[in-house]
Amino acid sequence: MAKLKLDLHDICKDGRSIERELNRIISEAVEKRIAMVEIIPGKGSGQLKKTVLRFLNRPEIKSLYHRIDKDSQNFGRVFVRFKH
Repeated sequence: MAKLKLDLHDICKDGRSIERELNRIISEAVEKRIAMVEIIPGKGSGQLKKTVLRFLNRPEIKSLYHRIDKDSQNFGRVFVRFKH
């Protein structure tokens, strides 16, 4: 199964970069018909993860993927699954 990975640790302080990278990785997954995207907002205070989940719940983004799984073993990781 093909998978893309996005680690947000390096850009966590820049809201525009976060949004740009999230858009890029979701678009790339759709374009290349990738089955899963792993997004790593990190553990921290949880604010970055909330930002990621709010982005993924936007109607125009939500229509692009099948479901979201939060990693039960690692709070700082989210999986976005696609059905193409």
